[in-house]
Amino acid sequence: MYRVEFSESAVKQLKKLDKQTARVIKNWVIKNLVDTLDPRHHGKALKGIWRYRVGDYRLFAEIKDEVVTIFIFEVGHRKEIYK
Repeated sequence: MYRVEFSESAVKQLKKLDKQTARVIKNWVIKNLVDTLDPRHHGKALKGIWRYRVGDYRLFAEIKDEVVTIFIFEVGHRKEIYK
């Protein structure tokens, strides 16, 4: 079972979003990533990281198998996150 951790910058990015969007993202993470057996099922592999889609928003994460942790380090709108 994997744990989910957010970086400080990801937490700041979540706080900048409107409350409804932040709630949707948090609920999606709780439903799909917390205590999952395979976090790769819900995401797409990029170069060394994983991308998760939540509506028009994206989460970039690193999956650390050795400590069974998903480390989310960036959260943002799809128009801005790839820059």
